[in-house]
Amino acid sequence: MEQRMELLPGVWLCGVETRQFKGACLSFSLLRPLRQQEASKNALLANVLMQGCETYPDMQSISLALDQLYGAGMGPLVRKNGEIQTCGFYLSFLEERFAMEGDRILEPMLELLGEILLKPCVQHGAFRSDIVELEKENLISIIASSINDKRSYASKQMLKAMCKDDGFGISRLGEIEDVKAITPETLYAHYKKVLETSPIELFYAGSTPLEQVGACLRKVLRDLPRGTLEPLPFCAMPRRQQVQYLEETMDLTQGKLSMGFTTGVTTKDPLFVPMMVFNALFGGDMTSKLFLNVREKLSLCYYASSGMYGAKGIITVSCGIETANYEKAKQEILSQLEACQRGEISGHELEAAKEAMRSSLVAIPDSTGRMEDYHMFCLLSGFSLDPGQYLQAVQQVTIQDVVTAAKQVSLDTIFFLKGAAQ
Repeated sequence: MEQRMELLPGVWLCGVETRQFKGACLSFSLLRPLRQQEASKNALLANVLMQGCETYPDMQSISLALDQLYGAGMGPLVRKNGEIQTCGFYLSFLEERFAMEGDRILEPMLELLGEILLKPCVQHGAFRSDIVELEKENLISIIASSINDKRSYASKQMLKAMCKDDGFGISRLGEIEDVKAITPETLYAHYKKVLETSPIELFYAGSTPLEQVGACLRKVLRDLPRGTLEPLPFCAMPRRQQVQYLEETMDLTQGKLSMGFTTGVTTKDPLFVPMMVFNALFGGDMTSKLFLNVREKLSLCYYASSGMYGAKGIITVSCGIETANYEKAKQEILSQLEACQRGEISGHELEAAKEAMRSSLVAIPDSTGRMEDYHMFCLLSGFSLDPGQYLQAVQQVTIQDVVTAAKQVSLDTIFFLKGAAQ
């Protein structure tokens, strides 16, 4: 069972005390409203901080320090959930009860986190220019390479168009032109503002009592500046009056169709769990209507799946098709949605959707990483059920509940990425 405590103003520690694993984990996340002008800075910040601090001035010395802590790991972590972006670190390390007698691991790991966060390498009142330029090149390369994954690119472009007036349309890593504009001075100024104004969430999973972890973190973070905290946005995506149709041409052999739907149902809505069951039944699994009908039965696409963004109440559908099948595939996807809205759902389909969700939920307690990821999902999206409660709620969903949820789903945006020669 999770425990939660406030360490400093706006700095919260949540944890699960467990002796199930040989390793423990701790994440540190600065929470920011997604804004175009700072998304790339947030994505870059943790990577720059990981390049060195006063005690460990380069990656080699940091790696050596981690090796001496029984091969512990620490890396940057950038996430996006709804209109919130997080930047920070994920730490994984051996439980002290499995170390040599007298060896300490937890406290040195937290001290290393504090050093990297609060005592970075600074030169002339800014981050070191060589570090910033290197990490800018790396981030630009990652953003540019994402275009090579055409399925992901099509989904990203669809959401960007669908949410052009909303923070959710902003990329988790920002845009290349924004990265290029960052200087060591502007990034350092942003770093100081972020430390002072960001709500901060830490999550720990391991066998050490949370009070002991919290006491150590208070000591490590005692010099963390705190000021007026930025409010974090949360709202469902509003419905559009008319459907948007967008198209882009690239040199590719397989077209990518991406469709966005609004539901008005977020994680805070009583209809959220039925909506998740609907998503699983509609396109969330290999037993879904989209997979079995659009792909298997009619052979209209190479793949077809749906996903739910609970913080925004958005469902997306992604499929790979021949350009000639665009209209047929689009109509069949909408036909499967209409079938759900009419109640054309069998008991077998409902149970298969529930089983797909059950398999995912029961695996959460089997990994500290999955626990941390689920905790942050709940925190950032306002979802209040633990995995066990969530599973119970899923089992209680009826066909009529799914029909009620399906009737909330409305087409908003269609984006089609087609080949130049097609």
